Amino acid sequence: MLRCSVCRRRAAFYARRYSGERLCRRCFSESIEGKVRTTISRYGMFRFDDRIAVAVSGGKDSINLLHILWKIEKDYPKATLCAVTVDEGIRGYREEAIRIARENCEALGVEQITVSFKEIFGYTLDEIVEKTREKGQTPCAYCGVLRRRALNVAAEEAGADKIATAHTLDDEVQTFLLNMLHGDPMRIIRSGPRFISDDKRFTPRVKPFCEVLERESVLYAYVKGIKFQENPCPYAGWALRNDVRSFLNRLEERHPGIKYTLYRSFERIREAYAWQAEETTIRPCRVCGEPTAGEVCQVCRIISELDLV
Repeated sequence: MLRCSVCRRRAAFYARRYSGERLCRRCFSESIEGKVRTTISRYGMFRFDDRIAVAVSGGKDSINLLHILWKIEKDYPKATLCAVTVDEGIRGYREEAIRIARENCEALGVEQITVSFKEIFGYTLDEIVEKTREKGQTPCAYCGVLRRRALNVAAEEAGADKIATAHTLDDEVQTFLLNMLHGDPMRIIRSGPRFISDDKRFTPRVKPFCEVLERESVLYAYVKGIKFQENPCPYAGWALRNDVRSFLNRLEERHPGIKYTLYRSFERIREAYAWQAEETTIRPCRVCGEPTAGEVCQVCRIISELDLV
């Protein structure tokens, strides 16, 4: 019987090919929690008295992050935790996710604040898809921009000092490659593990899960018995991200650890070009007043286009 590489006492449950470790259930789950703690410390993500808003969608990664931060927060009595959930308005899908998110929040005793696209922007994502069907844009192009604004609205309502999102290492590597494919490689500078703006209207964002593999996030939920929404978003199949995800997964299968290698490479690129982020001028959008790098923010441009359709 193969023994756990860490404790040497229990039977191995998971073979971590990129490191050569064999882990039992307990040591595996502790390793994930340890990665999150290390990432938080490395990037100085939180202060001891922060009010942290966890972006909880109902999927595996956000629910896992909620449970782990809840566990960590108990060691910091002056810190507080809440959950913010965005209802994009996707019939037959979002209802289940919101219910699961609510059940997990209630089980942990965490306050939850839910906002919706409809109440903030006047449109559900389903309505946006219907109005823009002939334009050829993927729903994700609209959803990503509007979700970021909705999270900021929810965080302001919660009085949060930081927003913690559950972007995994897979998400980070995929995003960089997508930026390359879209011809915007310098956008990597603004998509790191920790984004803090001098503009007080923008709630700082951190990614404590950015060094956790997606497949290990799934396994963590299984080991801990955490319930999450398993069905994928019905619009996800339209996105280029799916092709990038498949490509990276094939590479990882043949060359274990290559996702971590890519991530470290991107981090070095980000550090080398960090000065560009400092030189970017952030100003109030002349329509809504929210911070933006241009005259009019992306959200206002999207809503203006929708109103004309």
